Amino acid sequence: MYPTVASWWSQYNQSQLIVKVDSEVGGSGPDAREKALEQARAYNKALVGGALLGAGSRVPTSTAGAPGFDYPSLLRADADGVMARLRVPSIGVDLPIYHGTSDATLTKGVGHLEGTSLPIGGADQHSVLTAHRGLAGATLFDNLDQVKIGDTFTVEVFGQVLTYRVRDTQVVLPEDTQTLSPQAGEDLVTLVTCTPLGINSHRILVTGERVTPTPQKDLDAAGATPDIPGFPWWAPIIGGSLIVLIGFVWATGRPRREAAEETAAHEG
Repeated sequence: MYPTVASWWSQYNQSQLIVKVDSEVGGSGPDAREKALEQARAYNKALVGGALLGAGSRVPTSTAGAPGFDYPSLLRADADGVMARLRVPSIGVDLPIYHGTSDATLTKGVGHLEGTSLPIGGADQHSVLTAHRGLAGATLFDNLDQVKIGDTFTVEVFGQVLTYRVRDTQVVLPEDTQTLSPQAGEDLVTLVTCTPLGINSHRILVTGERVTPTPQKDLDAAGATPDIPGFPWWAPIIGGSLIVLIGFVWATGRPRREAAEETAAHEG
């Protein structure tokens, strides 16, 4: 019951954050948004590092990003470090994308892997986005293994709507990092999580290739309030029923215990 309620609460908070960030970015004006995107393009052009999937770790780690840039300040949509929004309709994912892949970040949403391209699109770019599976208090990339070739996902970032069509899904060892390298002339995003659940010895990689122009349905859906499931009212009802049942069992057993104790006292 706790995981169900906690997961709902996490989804609710994520949806409220997405609405707030969309409003703040939309209110910043086109000039401010374009300036932020220009800085991100300059960062991507200057990148000299790359992704490194750490063996035995639950999430990828990375080498250094582009020198001379303050990574946390780029595409910073709010004080929490949100940079964009990821939607994967086929598995019901609608999550904020944060800077970095720290444990604190990945309990809240999707992390952008520093050392890979910021997710703003463009030729020769490859962004890596990662999230946990199997958290008790949140549903993030739990169903990433169900994404199929041909499915699409979108990244909404500072007024841009970027659509990617899945062209490849793999399960790889942590040391297999070639798939995460940029490919000449291509615009790619790879979604990463650990597998199997609880063991984390391998990685699921779901790679999407940019679709241009962006489909109208994705443009129309941009900025929409995230859908969240209704509150699981059955959980507290069942919990309350269990408490009542436990109390009843305890209460009905009490006279028997008292009688047994009294008999033992007389016999003693």
